[in-house]
Amino acid sequence: MACAAVLVPGLLRSSSGTICSPAASLRLTSSTLRHLTLTSIMKSKRKTDHLERTASVVRREVVSAAKVCGAANESPSVKRLRLLVADKDFSFKAGQWVDFFIPGVSVVGGFSICSSPRLLEEERMIELAVKYTNHPPALWIHNQCTLDSEVAVRVGGEFFFDPQPADAPRNLVLIAGGVGINPLLSILRHAADLHREWADKGGGYEMGTIKLFYSAQNTSELLFKKNILDLVNEFPEKIACRLHVTKQTTQISAELKPYITG
Repeated sequence: MACAAVLVPGLLRSSSGTICSPAASLRLTSSTLRHLTLTSIMKSKRKTDHLERTASVVRREVVSAAKVCGAANESPSVKRLRLLVADKDFSFKAGQWVDFFIPGVSVVGGFSICSSPRLLEEERMIELAVKYTNHPPALWIHNQCTLDSEVAVRVGGEFFFDPQPADAPRNLVLIAGGVGINPLLSILRHAADLHREWADKGGGYEMGTIKLFYSAQNTSELLFKKNILDLVNEFPEKIACRLHVTKQTTQISAELKPYITG
């Protein structure tokens, strides 16, 4: 998993501190959320654990209940989840991730959000794409998670894309490998939303150009390729992408060939 973004200074913003506010609940009570959080933190002891790896990273203190309202296979190894988060205090910026708390699972997951902040604003939903591994949260998502499963989430991450209307237009270069596309897809989708707003209303932030370079083993593992190409076709003067495959053994479709190298 890998991702990177080349962003001109002034567009890459970082969190200024933690934000404290009460969590809303989707059936889960606030006491259950607190117990879930504390139990998971105390029992997650592995050095490679998400909470330990990100211990020094700023995150919000609010833990919000969420309900699984959609699930689908994005690739043979990756499952896409759509979560309903009714808590009005829950928000995120493109590029951030969530701590993922699962009832009955002591290990806390850490997954980048792949949807745009606009989806949360309009529908109170976020999307995650999780690769199959033996890590308990990923195993639960692939083997036990069902529609209406209840979890809890908390936003973290100091790397995000949050341009303001007064910022000058800048160009972005986004580089991703495999499931590392997730945070960069959130940035790409957010940039597209900003460009639509600029085109429709003549206000807000004016986007520069975006170039996405994305690599995977084969075309089946190029996640969200249809969504990406839809944005390229919608904004041909603003968004471009180059796709790369390293172990392709079957014929590449005519639709993808113009974008594929390797």
